[in-house]
Amino acid sequence: MQNLQLLLQAPVFNVQLLLDGMFIGAIFALAAIGMALVWGVMNIINVAQGEFVMLGGFVTLMLVEAGFHPLLGIPAAAVVLFVLGWALYRAVIWRIVDGDMFISLLATFGISIMMQQLMNEIFGADVRTVESGLGVWFLFDGMVTVTQVKVAAFFLSIVIGLLLWLFLKNARLGQAIRATAQNARAARILGVDTDRVYAVTYAINAALCGAAGALVVMAWSIHPYMGLPYTLRSFMIVIVAGLGNLASVIAAGLGLGMAEQYAGFLLGAEFQLAFVFLLLVAVLVGRQITLARKRQYLK
Repeated sequence: MQNLQLLLQAPVFNVQLLLDGMFIGAIFALAAIGMALVWGVMNIINVAQGEFVMLGGFVTLMLVEAGFHPLLGIPAAAVVLFVLGWALYRAVIWRIVDGDMFISLLATFGISIMMQQLMNEIFGADVRTVESGLGVWFLFDGMVTVTQVKVAAFFLSIVIGLLLWLFLKNARLGQAIRATAQNARAARILGVDTDRVYAVTYAINAALCGAAGALVVMAWSIHPYMGLPYTLRSFMIVIVAGLGNLASVIAAGLGLGMAEQYAGFLLGAEFQLAFVFLLLVAVLVGRQITLARKRQYLK
């Protein structure tokens, strides 16, 4: 209650929470776009989504330790994760496409565990971050602080999402991905190589997560076991926004980010992740009630 009174007495703190929520929400949306793409095209829920994000952060960390500028980690992480996503598809994922969704959950969960342990062995379990070299803006007489790297992460996430939308709309391969998502069998009949489409789709998802991870390690922090919360957030955003709607995914990501910031401020930082889990349960229950009502209406 004291924190709630503080928000009412000093409205400027709302500005800080809203800005921080927007910045981190854009990262959530970027990872969720990749999950929505894989889910919509391949009918696979990728449980390793968060591990891809973390690995993208560690790729950036390695580049910085090698003497490169942190911002170069964004394209580098995207490229490395694209290659990894393609390799994982050729090694594992192609075997579960068109199969039962429960099998895909088990397979990608196994990939996530493997990646967690590998990152722990290679990089250690310590919390790591990267100095971006960007400064800080102070607003409202210093009561609101805005780090420039978070602003950059926000706009870069939006730009990457828009570039993906343009690719899916205008590029021939993007149109093949959309056709496969609508009807894979019809796409195959019309000459679309759906196996290649699936490989590219999974690789693009990994690349999006890699770019998100590069932004996370500069603006916040990472460690090998932070993947699950990002996976849950991506899943919840996709459930709320639906498949194939980029604007809704971005809006849901921003909304989740702001809700988390308020929950952390009002309830305490130690309850922020618990709030995410409770919100996920509420979303799933609400969606189930909505679907049940629709089925009754159709009857």
